[in-house]
Amino acid sequence: MSIFSRCVCCVEPTSTAQSKALSRRSLLLQGAATLGAAACAALASSPAAFAQARVIDALAPAAKPRIIDVHHHLAPPGYVSELARRHLNEPVLERWSPAQSIEEMDRSGIATSITSITNPGVWFGDDAAAVALARACNEYAARLVADHRGRFGMFAVLPLPDIDGSLREIEYGLDVLKADGVCLMTSYGDKWLGDKAFAPVMDELNRRKAVVYTHPNLPDCCRNLIAEVPRAVIEFQTDTTRTIASILFSGTAARCPDVRFVFSHGGGTMPYLIERFTRLPQTNKNAAANVPDGVVAMLGRFYYDVAQVSNAVAMAALTKVVPSTQIVFGTDFPFRTAADQMRGLQAAGLSESDLRRIEFENALVLLPRLRAG
Repeated sequence: MSIFSRCVCCVEPTSTAQSKALSRRSLLLQGAATLGAAACAALASSPAAFAQARVIDALAPAAKPRIIDVHHHLAPPGYVSELARRHLNEPVLERWSPAQSIEEMDRSGIATSITSITNPGVWFGDDAAAVALARACNEYAARLVADHRGRFGMFAVLPLPDIDGSLREIEYGLDVLKADGVCLMTSYGDKWLGDKAFAPVMDELNRRKAVVYTHPNLPDCCRNLIAEVPRAVIEFQTDTTRTIASILFSGTAARCPDVRFVFSHGGGTMPYLIERFTRLPQTNKNAAANVPDGVVAMLGRFYYDVAQVSNAVAMAALTKVVPSTQIVFGTDFPFRTAADQMRGLQAAGLSESDLRRIEFENALVLLPRLRAG
């Protein structure tokens, strides 16, 4: 996801020896107690604070990594070239490398990152080109998994809206490449994931009990709306909300109960619109028929990552809508870092048990093969 500024809270180290003696969590708690929320906020925009946070990370003890990052982007060369050809390239993706990811993971105590490509995905109006680009991205991701055993997993990207091509890539990605799940954009053109056009793909994913990670996209309806506001600030989160509503109220979630959806960024704006979500079935019989177990219960089956919502306000809303068992850790790397998200979670007032669930326990339920690592 494109983000045009970074934000991080820093903590003051006491000394190198003391820092090494502390666990990572103790270090973060010490920093929170020393500085407080107001001080963190004041330092958030400071480049020096970001650099100092890097120093703190480097001083963290070399404990066995355990965190699982389910929102970690890779940038295969072919994908970067295609974006550049279409003038959609971003410097942060052009600079990405596997070594950069591993350095970030080692610094932050991340055991495994599940990789995916970011928006706009692989479809640019040509089905054949999208199929070829999806295959190239997926094979690159599979090589990364093989070359760094235990450090990476992968969500295979599908060339939607090409249905036949997507069905073939599901088979290849899951059966041949052994992907951990598939990656879908939240929308394609003017269609969201609950659209009946995508039903064959959803039905196949349901048959396979697949994990379906979603990443926000920019739909046709909502481009260049406010010149002063980058798309990442509003539209990406809103598109996640649209696709959640589409999946719920189209009946897709009820028809495909075995698909394990993971929504980025805490479900977008859905937690703040929960009253409107729950009222819709009360006023619309068709909507009510499509959420037979109730809106809240069905939302509670989905998973939500914490990338870009690791703050007290967003986490308070999300944890009121879904239990902590449905929240997983995500960084949005290379656009953001694990340090950003971890310090935000610490300041959000979550319990130690909730933090453990978010950092790795829930991901092990979602992706049990990672237990072998």
